[in-house]
Amino acid sequence: MTTNVNPQSFAKPVPTAKTLPIQGLANKVVRALLRAPLLSRAIGKRLVTVYVVGRKSGRRYAVPVAYTRVDESLLVGSQFAWARNLRSGEPVDIRLAGKRRTADVQVLTDEAGVVDQLGIMARDNHQFAKFNRITLDRGGNPDAGDLHRAWAGGARTALLTPR
Repeated sequence: MTTNVNPQSFAKPVPTAKTLPIQGLANKVVRALLRAPLLSRAIGKRLVTVYVVGRKSGRRYAVPVAYTRVDESLLVGSQFAWARNLRSGEPVDIRLAGKRRTADVQVLTDEAGVVDQLGIMARDNHQFAKFNRITLDRGGNPDAGDLHRAWAGGARTALLTPR
């Protein structure tokens, strides 16, 4: 007796976020702008630099990422590998409004939580939605299917609470 197994059932979902062909250069420029005191106040209204260390490699990452304010915290979300290095209870450094400081981390990886928080970010920041290929209706509400696809593609969200 043989059992037919669909090979696609084992396939890893493809991330839906898009990167620029010159993403490394773009990140370098944005990081420099976020360090400049006056400029960081203007572009830092939507961007924060998160400093993480690879949990296996030990490599240091400085990643500019979009955020949405939630009370005293910053809500960030990403489908990219660097975000897997964020761990609840393990603080990270961030650069916010030109100042480097420590932030406490609370990570969500469950589908319902990530979908909900990505929806909050997409409604608040339409550029974030576009970058992550989350379509918005005329009222600015994100497509539920796109939010679920982002989660299936590896998206996770985190609340960063500056100290």
